[in-house]
Amino acid sequence: MERRTQAERDAETVEIGYALLSAVLVAALVFGVIAGPKLMFAMPYAVERGLLLAGGAAAVLAFVVRVVTVLWRFSRTPAQPSQPGRTNPDS
Repeated sequence: MERRTQAERDAETVEIGYALLSAVLVAALVFGVIAGPKLMFAMPYAVERGLLLAGGAAAVLAFVVRVVTVLWRFSRTPAQPSQPGRTNPDS
């Protein structure tokens, strides 16, 4: 098992925080777009309920997709170059 440095652990913590915060914002936006017309227009109860349920389901899905994609992308980022001053590990 490979030991991680404090900087690596800190980077993971920051990335998890970013993933969660951005996912909350995306989910709120998706919910607002779908359920927002309920606040703007008078609609039958069944339509309002349907908009709320659809907005909630879409918000949950958007949250999960955002967290997974951010953390998956973070796990695939290449390590820092082994030679200082080089920007490309292949250099």
